[in-house]
This record gives sequence, structure tokens and C-alpha cells, in this order.
Amino acid sequence: MSEWLTREEALGRLKVRPQTLYAYVSRGRIGMRPDQADPRRSQYRADDITALATRRARGRSPQAIAESAIAWGEPAIATSISTIVHGRLVYRGEDAATLSAAITLEQTASLLWAADAGVSFGSKEPSDGSKSGRAAAFTNLARLAAEGRPSLGRLPAMLYQDAAGAIGALAAALGAVAGSGAVHERLARGWSVGGAGAALIRRALVLLADHELNASTFAARVAASTGAPVAACLLAGLVTLSGPRHGGAGEAALNLVEDAERLGADVAVGRWLGHDRPLPGFGHQLYPEGDPRADALLADIEVDGGLAHLRDAVLAATGTRPNIDFALAALTRNLRLPSDAPFRLFALGRSIGWTAHAVEQVTSNGLIRPRARYDGPVSRL
Repeated sequence: MSEWLTREEALGRLKVRPQTLYAYVSRGRIGMRPDQADPRRSQYRADDITALATRRARGRSPQAIAESAIAWGEPAIATSISTIVHGRLVYRGEDAATLSAAITLEQTASLLWAADAGVSFGSKEPSDGSKSGRAAAFTNLARLAAEGRPSLGRLPAMLYQDAAGAIGALAAALGAVAGSGAVHERLARGWSVGGAGAALIRRALVLLADHELNASTFAARVAASTGAPVAACLLAGLVTLSGPRHGGAGEAALNLVEDAERLGADVAVGRWLGHDRPLPGFGHQLYPEGDPRADALLADIEVDGGLAHLRDAVLAATGTRPNIDFALAALTRNLRLPSDAPFRLFALGRSIGWTAHAVEQVTSNGLIRPRARYDGPVSRL
């Protein structure tokens, strides 16, 4: 649970006057609630105060700000697409977990793309189940990227039209059957999954649609800042997602649970930690109290014994809770999906966010080109 501080404690940690503290609260930078013991007094969220104090201690030098922005630090790019506020993922002002209970990926795209009309990811090409998956996704997007028109100077509506066609091709490559219906239903048919399973796939895709400025989204924005075709921006995101520390974490979580079933959960967790390997599927720096995406998806999934024992062992050993990668592993086992289904779902869902960020970057008309801090040998010239 969050720690809450009294006014005096908050002022002491920040070393500011009361009016400055109130200004932070009014701007939404510090959470506040009535004191449960005395409603006439207020309490302030400790996590927010710690983050502010850390930023103040770092100073405001350009180098300090730039270096702190690279890894979980200061916000580096302005966006109106999504954010994370007090442990909740928000899509254009709407709670993503709440949205995922009812809407489709197409409706999520309409929201994140600020579209005036409905969005469809239809595909006329039938998928070949034997050739679907990661390799087909890369091949399809690479072909479209090579043939695509540069994005600079084009209206957002045209860019979104390009994206819808590319995402339709991506969906077919990842296993969705041909057609114009909702992509989660077509993907479920491709995987021979019934209605209840299709609803779970729908919810997973919506929860994965965007996640602020993660690594793959940043890569897509960098590509967009150069004026690359929309399909090339999606390919940049897909390439970055393929790493084991990003979109590969769901498959790694499946490997971890297999180790836990073979060796016992406590032994498997101990071995992974003993080899200084992060536990895939658990913990997230942006969600210290638990990943709300995982909670939303797991609420409708019957977690099997192997995953339950692993979850309990990790909590006992590290105190960390399941994240979205654990939930995708649970979904994969529950529906008996292909072993790479976590990556497929991640890629298809996140393509919506990659598109939104790419178009936002193009319309900002700015090139992303940070400087490096050189620490190599110095020439005597």
C-alpha cells in the first residue's frame, strides 16, 4: 500500500514552504487525501514526494536532466496519448483497465488515434497457420515498410489509413483469419478458441494497446521523427519489442513456470535469483503496488496450480506481484495458445499505440536526436 505523510513530514522531506506544497498538489504532482484519524488534516503521498525530492536534489543542469530521462526518469517527450497516474494506466483521460472490460481493439484505436470514424483492421489475405508468428510479422511489415510513402507532409488521416492496412497485414501474420470483423474474434478463430476465450483475447489486446514511452514506442517515435513510412515506424517498434526484456518477457515467464513445475516453485525462484536473473512476469517500476493490467486480465482467468504456486513463491521471496507478462502467460496456458502467443498479442495490441505516437511525432515536426556524453580517450590535437 502507499505510504502517506503528514503535512509536517512532507514539508520536511521537500524542504519547501506550505504554499509550495499546496501548489504541487493543485498541479497534480502530489497526491493528497484526508487524514483518516482527523479529517480536518491532510496526508500526502510519499512516493510523489520522494520523486520530487530526487528531482530537486539532481539539480537542473541540462546533462543531469537528459541522463535522468533515459531510464525511468524525467518525462522526455510531451504526449496526449497515455500516461500512468498513481498506479493506473490512462488512455486519453480514460482508465485503461476499465475500458478493457467492454471495448474492442478497434474502438481503442479510435480513442488513441482521436479518429472521427470507425477503425477496421480487415485483411483479404488468408492466414497460413503453419507460417504465422514472429517471422511472418517481420516479413510482412518489412515489405510494407520498403514500399511505403514517407510520412512527412501528409495529413494524419492518410497516415492512419496506412497504419490500418499495415496492422491488418500484421494481424494476418500473427494468426488472425481473413475478414473485416473484430480482430480479436478473427484471431480467436485462427487459434480455435471459443467465445469466452475471444473475450479474454479482446481484453488483453486493449490492455496492451499503449504504455506511455516504453522502449518500442520510443523506437517508433524516433523512426517517425525522420519521416519514415508508417509501416517502417511499426517495424521499428516490432524490432525493439522482440527483445527478452520487453515483448519476450511473457514467453520467459512460461519458461519460469515450467522450471517451477519441474523443480518446485521455491527452488526455481531461488535458482533464477541466484544467477542474478530478473524474474519475468513479476514487478514493474511504474507499478510498485501491482500492475493494474495484470489485475484486470487475471480477474477473468482461472490461474492453474503451477502459476499459482509460482506467484506465491515469488511474493514470499521478493515481495513483487504479477505483471502483464505473467497474465499473458496465464492466458496462454488457460486457452492452450501457441507458446509465442504473449509476443503475438503484445505486438498486435501495441501496434495501436506505436501508430498513435508515430503520428503525434510526425505532426510535431521535430527530429529526435539526443547527444551522447563522451567518456572515451581524449585526443591531444
